[in-house]
This record gives sequence, structure tokens and C-alpha cells, in this order.
Amino acid sequence: MANTYRNIDADKLNELAETYCDECIDAIKQIATNSGKVLDVKERHLPTIDYFLKHWLRRKHNEFWQTNLKSSQWYNAQSDSAHPLSDTIKGITSDFHALSKDIVANEGKGIFYAKNALGMTDRTEQTIKGEIPPFNPFNLDVPEDNGTS
Repeated sequence: MANTYRNIDADKLNELAETYCDECIDAIKQIATNSGKVLDVKERHLPTIDYFLKHWLRRKHNEFWQTNLKSSQWYNAQSDSAHPLSDTIKGITSDFHALSKDIVANEGKGIFYAKNALGMTDRTEQTIKGEIPPFNPFNLDVPEDNGTS
């Protein structure tokens, strides 16, 4: 029997999360051209927990949404390893983040989401070991500074 909690079937929740990710991957944006023609352009959407819980489930699977799977339940289950849906919710959250990172990395979308929700940064740290030689682009013989100048 599937793991359930407050009428929430873990297998069904996983199935719905996968469907949501598939819809995010297959998303289409319509763009009008100068000639007035409308083109369908593939544009993946970043999957987010809040949209999934508050809107997608309500619009696409209202009967499941009515089980009152709220954001607070989601985050409580995620942080409580004893919660019966903990592993399921951690796995779904990980899947959402993996897809989001791929979209950010390959399409340059959602930079603020990447920084805030995914913990990504736009800074690189560089560690230089040893002494840095003086800048000498023309490879000229430059006398060493012996401190007398």
C-alpha cells in the first residue's frame, strides 16, 4: 500500500510532480512577429514548489489539491525525517531544483531564482598560491626594485 498522510498518497504525489515537471519542460510561449503571425516557441518554465502547490494542483488536479496539501505541510515534512512524506517531498524538491538548475545553466533564465532558491552565485573565487609576478606584457628586462627608488 502506498504511504499516505492526511489522504495524501505519496505515489500519486510523485506522479503529479513528474507531470508538472514534464509540463515545465514542454512549455510553449507565443510570440507575435512583425508580420502579425504568431509563433509557438519552446520555453521551459522553472518548476517551483509554491506554484505547484498553490496553483498547478488546484487548476489541474483539484481533487488532489483539496486534500489540503499546503506549503506549511510541505516544508514541515521536508524538515521532519519522521514525517511519512518526508522522503517523497525531499525527492520532489530535489527534482524541481535539478530541473531549475538545468534551465538556469542552459538558458540563462531565472537568475534571481537561482540565487535565492537554489543557492547559486555569480561570483567566482580564485585562489592564487605563491607570489604573483609583476605585470610585464612586453617581457622587458625591468630592473628589480631594491627599495632605493
